[in-house]
Parts: sequence; structure tokens; C-alpha cells
Amino acid sequence: MSTWKNMMLQDSASPLMEQLSYFHDHALMILVIITVLVGQLLMTLFFNKFIHRYLLEGQMIEIIWTILPTITLIFIAIPSLRLIYILDEINNPLITIKTIGHQWYWSYEYSDFKNIEFDSYMIPENEMNKFNFRLLDVDNRIVIPFESSIRMVVTAADVIHSWTIPSLGVKIDATPGRLNQITFSLNRSGLFFGQCSEICGANHSFMPIVLESISPNYFSKWVFKMIE
Repeated sequence: MSTWKNMMLQDSASPLMEQLSYFHDHALMILVIITVLVGQLLMTLFFNKFIHRYLLEGQMIEIIWTILPTITLIFIAIPSLRLIYILDEINNPLITIKTIGHQWYWSYEYSDFKNIEFDSYMIPENEMNKFNFRLLDVDNRIVIPFESSIRMVVTAADVIHSWTIPSLGVKIDATPGRLNQITFSLNRSGLFFGQCSEICGANHSFMPIVLESISPNYFSKWVFKMIE
């Protein structure tokens, strides 16, 4: 979960988020190099009173600053395209969960099991316990087993919402009349928080998401408890 002093990305909890973090560092390093080189060039021009005999005209320098940006874009585009295909890939999901966005709460349906459906509302401040997180905790959490492929089918009942959990690298629009899907897996247990990331109305900031990752054995017990 993000904290008030967190300036970087949240710690990754899924292989997808790990790849996104690697790509972020890769692109950031290229941007730092470009910024330093361009800054050095501008400072050189400034202290030479904006006159530099090698930059005013010259076929070679024109070729260099045309080829270098092209090479730079290739180094960014190739891992970016690879990552796009990884994010869209679906590999034999173990569990399918249908998520429905409402104004202003989420509904979940475990379509692989019988009669597991529930709504997830944010806990009001007057009903919170000391261990709850203000504006983040919900009355019914999503429960999934870690190290398992999960398919999330997302839609909405009224307006466009966005189902987002930053530490998983998951963000997908919930559009009325349309089913969008995404797959992910968690590599550790814990509680993971998210929020609707689409401005969907007056209470947009009061429909959080809480996902609980547990072991497959405990997940089986949870399923039997919910079915009873």
C-alpha cells in the first residue's frame, strides 16, 4: 500500500508489476541520459554566446541527431511492445471472477463456484475498527489464492469505472454493456488496496478495492464457507 512519503512505485506483488517496474527504470535511465546531454549542449551554447561553428551548419551533425533519436526510440519501443503482449496474454486461468462497477461500489461474482456473489462497500468512518484503513477498507474483500492465474472479467452497470490495483500492475476500464478481461497472479500473500481510477461521479473517491491473497488451502476453506 502507498504511504504519504512514497515517491516511487509501490512494491510489486505480481510478475506483471515487476516487468512494469523494470520498464519504468529502463525508460527513466534513457530520459536521464537525454536530459544530461541536451543540458550540456544548451549550457555550451549559452556560454559561447549562442555561436558554435560545428552546430550552425553541417551535414554530419544533421545525420547524427537524426539517427540517435531513432535508435533511442527503438530501445524504448521494443520492450514496450513486448510488455503490451505480456499484459494481454491469457494462460489457462484457474479462477474467473466477474467484477461489476456501480455508483459507488463494486460487485463480485465467482462464476466458477455456486452462489458466491457479494457487494463490496467502503466502511464508513463511524463503523471502522482501529485496524481499518480510512477510506480504503471495505466490508467484503475479494479473496484469491496466490501463485494462481486469475482472470478478471470487468463491466459496469451505469457509467464507466476503472478497476485498479497499483501493486499488481492492473488497471482495466469497466464499461457498461462491454466485458473487458485481464489476467494476473500474485506471488505473495497479503492485503492489496486499489480504487476506481475513472471519474465516475460525486462519490468516485469512495469506492475502494481490497484484495486478499491467501494460500490455496485457506482459499478452499473460504469457498466452502461462502457456499454454505
